[in-house]
This record gives sequence, structure tokens and C-alpha cells, in this order.
Amino acid sequence: VGTKKAPVVPKSAPPPATVPPLRRKSSANYRAYAIEPHDKVSSLMLQVAKREMEKEEEERSQDKERFLSDRCVALEVAGLSLTELQELCRQFHTQIDKIDEERYDMEARVNKSINEIQDLNQKIFDLRGKFKRPALRRVRLSADAMMQALLGSKHKVSMDLRANLKQVKKDDTEKVRLEGSTAKNEREGRGSGQMVASESFVSFV
Repeated sequence: VGTKKAPVVPKSAPPPATVPPLRRKSSANYRAYAIEPHDKVSSLMLQVAKREMEKEEEERSQDKERFLSDRCVALEVAGLSLTELQELCRQFHTQIDKIDEERYDMEARVNKSINEIQDLNQKIFDLRGKFKRPALRRVRLSADAMMQALLGSKHKVSMDLRANLKQVKKDDTEKVRLEGSTAKNEREGRGSGQMVASESFVSFV
């Protein structure tokens, strides 16, 4: 007897994977999300630098206390006579004068170095200004504004260039035209008279 096979049930398709929405690059949230790691690194660096500065300050104070304890030994003046105390004071005054001279020399060297640094900075600034060309832009200036920019407060006279031009009226134009035509007629009259005189002279000969 043959056995019947069970019907094959088709497998259902898996559900589609949900795609997260894309962030807009122009949004403020994306900008804050992008600079968040940079802010964390900056804050960590500041914390480390603060701890290092505190540690360095503590070491400096300890070195200062150690130096003072080595140099400034407690004086034992008990049982010293007057002459011994006076000699001790003279030694202290000699040391003070020597230290004061060294301090003055060091201060003079420091001031000299500061002046040299300032001179070098000024030279660097001058070189930058010498080779750096400023960005030029077109500016419309009148004649008065241009003269005031060049001369400053000394320029008080307004420059009206059109006022200096000679005004030619219509009557003057007609007068000049009449004078020109009269002179032309006189020249033509003199020329014709000369021609007639020459012709009569030729006929007489």
C-alpha cells in the first residue's frame, strides 16, 4: 500500500527590513550630532591640561619650599657676643648687596631682550604690510570728497568744475558767426580787387 505524502506548505516571505530615515544634513540636529565627538575630545583635552597645570603648580611650590629650607637655615644667635653679631650683620649686608647687583643685571638683560623682541615683531609687521596687497574695490567719489580724503580738514573750498567752464550764449554764437562771415567777405573782396587790377595792368601793357 502506497503512503500518501503530506502537502508541502509554501514558506511565507520574511518581512521587509525597515530602513531608518535619513538625516538631513542641513538640519540643526545633524550639525549638533556631527560636532558632538569634537566637543567631547576638546573637553577631555581641557580636563587633562587642567590636571597637568595643577600638578605642575604643586611641584613648583614644593621645589620652592625645599630651596628655602636648604638656603634659609635657622640662625643660632644664642651665646654670641656683640662683635660676633656685628660681623654676622656685615656678612648679611654684603650678601644682600651682591644679590641686588645680580638682580639689577638680570633685570637689564630681560628689558633688553623684551625690546629686541618688540623690534623684531615690528619688523615682521612691516614686512607683512609691505608685501600684502589690500583688497581694492571701486568707490565713486566726487571731487570734493576726493580732495577731502587727500588733504583732510584743510580742504574747505568746494570744487565745482562746471562753474569754471565758459558759458557760451546764443547771442555770442550769432555774434561770432557774423564776425566770421564779415571777415570772409572782406578777404573775398580784397582777392577780387587784386584780380581786377592785375587784369587791367595786363590789358594796358
